[in-house]
Amino acid sequence: MPVWYCRVCGLDYDESPWGPDNQSPDYSICHCCGVEFGYEDYTPDSTRRYRAEWLANGASWFYPKVKPANWQQAAQLRQVPELYR
Repeated sequence: MPVWYCRVCGLDYDESPWGPDNQSPDYSICHCCGVEFGYEDYTPDSTRRYRAEWLANGASWFYPKVKPANWQQAAQLRQVPELYR
């Protein structure tokens, strides 16, 4: 099964919220960083700005109830696709 990673925080998903063509966002919200797929992560620059703001504000989970007990922020951020780092 392919894995897709959030462009902002690197959280892994079973399906791409950008659709199979990687061009058709569903505008859902990342459980970790709260980015709205297709809006704040539309370009590499907007993605980097959103990530910088998210990190500067403490990198809180948008849905804290799903945050893994052993969450490793640095490891997750390494999963951000290269184009969006």
